Amino acid sequence: MTHKAIDCLVNVHFGESEKQPSWMLKVRDDYFKGPKSMFEPVELAELLDEMDEQGVQKAILMDSLANPSTTARKFVAAEPERFALAMGGVNLLRPVQPLRELTAVVKGLPVAYAVVGPSFWGDGQYPPSDAVYYPLYAKCAELDLPLCINTGIPGPPIPGDVQHPMHLDRVCVRFPELRLCMIHGADPWWDVAIRLLIKYRNLRLMTSAWSPKRLPESLLHYMRTRGPDKVIYASDWPVLRMRRVVPEALALDVPPEVLDNYLYNNAQAFFFGERQER
Repeated sequence: MTHKAIDCLVNVHFGESEKQPSWMLKVRDDYFKGPKSMFEPVELAELLDEMDEQGVQKAILMDSLANPSTTARKFVAAEPERFALAMGGVNLLRPVQPLRELTAVVKGLPVAYAVVGPSFWGDGQYPPSDAVYYPLYAKCAELDLPLCINTGIPGPPIPGDVQHPMHLDRVCVRFPELRLCMIHGADPWWDVAIRLLIKYRNLRLMTSAWSPKRLPESLLHYMRTRGPDKVIYASDWPVLRMRRVVPEALALDVPPEVLDNYLYNNAQAFFFGERQER
């Protein structure tokens, strides 16, 4: 195996809930046509076997301040060289104490990035340009902690306009120190996302929850030309299995050096590079 990868968005917490909300079931059944096993508990050995099989050196596991994942934290403790955490669950309407907790967690655990999905909280009322996000932006910039924000129309039947990437234009202007990454692609606004990537040095895009063979040609052209260091691979496992998406990534029509950046180098630099508190 000549390639290596970092999978920047992996869900091991699904099996911790006895019952999934109806919208999660709808996403599995109607949107991704996923197997019933998507929400079953995950065994560490099973995940490591799939990672090893596909050349995945590290995986970033979703976690939450509001609902900590016992599975994710157990996996990090067992294999600290293979796993890190993505920390969501910050209450942006009452941010002071949650941001203190985020600071403590970042100091105590290997947190690769913080994450927020504008469509998934506050009834989808608050776009990322709203000042309600500003304490989180300031704290992440202070900690030099990358922040990932969902962009593109979401799969569940919830409001999607707040995830238009154009909302990040003012964010990048006002917080140039913030390392910011659009996640879950940017469909149907790929061209807007690409234009923002060209415009702002601190912005990246992650293709989590997107089958590489479904990525638009405009994004592949950008990767081959002006943006070889701007696009980051992720699966959203087990929504999309590594066994599916890594081979699809290897088949993309991009030069080998661009593929290496997409699968590994860009994530290593952006999420695991040296961090300095400001």
